[in-house]
Amino acid sequence: MTEYIRARAPLRIGIAGGGTDVDPYASTYGGCVFNSTINKYAYCTLVPRDDDIMKVKSRYFGRYKTRLNHGPLKFDGNMDLAKAVANHFEIERGFTLDIHSDVPSGSGLGGSSTMIVAIIAAISEWIGKKMDKYEMADLAYKLEREDIGLKGGKQDQYASVFGGFNLIDFGKEVKVNPVEIDQRIIDELQCRSVMCFTGMSRESAKVIDSQITAYKNHQNIDALDQSKILAKELCEAVVKGKLDVAGELLDQSWQYKKQFSSSVSNRNINSLYNIAKSQGAIGGKVSGAGGGGFMFFICEYDKKAIVAQELKKHGAEVTDFMFEPNGVKTWRFENE
Repeated sequence: MTEYIRARAPLRIGIAGGGTDVDPYASTYGGCVFNSTINKYAYCTLVPRDDDIMKVKSRYFGRYKTRLNHGPLKFDGNMDLAKAVANHFEIERGFTLDIHSDVPSGSGLGGSSTMIVAIIAAISEWIGKKMDKYEMADLAYKLEREDIGLKGGKQDQYASVFGGFNLIDFGKEVKVNPVEIDQRIIDELQCRSVMCFTGMSRESAKVIDSQITAYKNHQNIDALDQSKILAKELCEAVVKGKLDVAGELLDQSWQYKKQFSSSVSNRNINSLYNIAKSQGAIGGKVSGAGGGGFMFFICEYDKKAIVAQELKKHGAEVTDFMFEPNGVKTWRFENE
């Protein structure tokens, strides 16, 4: 009989304010993001071993195998997320990790951050390490951004750990403000929302580098400031059930986001956006840093099906999803 530990961490849609969570802007001026987790997940299954071997299996990135008794594992671009977690917890007993995600790399839905949250959750459950939500999200951020050096903002790890709709403030510290929304409003927003894959994955690091360069040259500070304000206004509109207003604010937010960097949008994204707007989308945006991945739209009350149909005609892959109220979870099971 084999006991194993599973973890499931939800991906997120960055609804507004994304980009203001990226340093140095976030630490200097303070950022604010309104986001929600969705029912697309990163999964991690951990099976303990009786030796000192760590094995990692991934649908997208292949296989990796190493011994754990020769000091900290070196980062080289091969399964670095798993290595970082094993290093942090000083794991010496062997284990096998099977990891996979519902979306491809470069989706703009916080994939790598969500995966490291799942790995931390599985390993901490295995070794009996109790962590509160802030501790887990803080650790995920530190390992991914500081230890490994992967470029990105701060929202993804906190969204995946906490789950649901959140308004997250970024400054010297991170404060997650859960947003209480009447279920009928969530249901209505669901019926007005379209999410589609542009057909293009992107390297978020390059987009973020160009955003940081523009910030240092004082080219996008006003756009970042306005996006932060709009995140709060859009959150308030959703809470009040003013979804047409929320759509209009989303459109404004996208116009500012495109000013973060010339890499945020491109001809294909602009074309899909204009097509969606012409068919009844009130507003939309690219989720994540930009440049590709998934797009999210809020539509007029009776136009969702028409918008989705037209996006499909023009090569976008419309993806069904639901808003997910819960964050990362773990459980143990035995295979008979």
